[in-house]
Amino acid sequence: MARRKKVYEGKAKILYEGPEPGTLIQYFKDDGLAGATPPQAMVEGKGVLNNRLSEFFMAGLNGIGVPTHFIRRINMREQLVRMAEILPLEVVVRNYSAGEIATRLGIPEGTALPRPIVEYYFKDDKLGNPMVAEEHVIAFGWASQQDLDDIVALALRVNDFLSGVMMGVGIRLADFRLEVGRIWEGDFMRLIVADEISPDSCRLWDTRGLEAPDREGLAREPGPLADVYTELARRLGVLPSNVTHTTKPTLIN
Repeated sequence: MARRKKVYEGKAKILYEGPEPGTLIQYFKDDGLAGATPPQAMVEGKGVLNNRLSEFFMAGLNGIGVPTHFIRRINMREQLVRMAEILPLEVVVRNYSAGEIATRLGIPEGTALPRPIVEYYFKDDKLGNPMVAEEHVIAFGWASQQDLDDIVALALRVNDFLSGVMMGVGIRLADFRLEVGRIWEGDFMRLIVADEISPDSCRLWDTRGLEAPDREGLAREPGPLADVYTELARRLGVLPSNVTHTTKPTLIN
């Protein structure tokens, strides 16, 4: 498919005009982890793997009735997606204490939370993507109360799906980040899952081998996958045969 006018370029992806009105071509780059600080070097093959992985998750969500912007994969690095108005929010769902919430609330890393917690962060790299409350979101017009209710329902359905898929291949989903977009179908507006779902936006812990205690007889704790992109793609059965590399993830704070 011929390359069209560039619409937007971010840390991990480029968006081009799509072949039909209301569509975009989403190109996955090899650049370092989205959101990593400081920025990381290029990771060879990462874009190919994230394209396959995001296709797997987005298509799976579409299949169970969770609306996403994904239409189809075009080639090794590109997808055809629906154009959407992206809310200026990162929606984070946390299942276990890790990263920023462990530091902020003093909850030991790896502690299972009483229930999944949905948080909002204002998308502004210059401000460090600060955490915001529902009152901020509504007061500044980023989303309505009905939107927030729909976002929580959407995020929790995605969490149920991803947690089940990950657990089936021996991986614990500690937390993940979503972007949500608005689309219009006639006069009807609805919210959909946009951007991508990949290791760049998830914190994943390996649970395989936890049955055996360590050398001191203590129960083992899950740890990060040594090569999160390749290993996740391999376990899910979507690993292209011509892509191999090694990198360690640095994910949601």
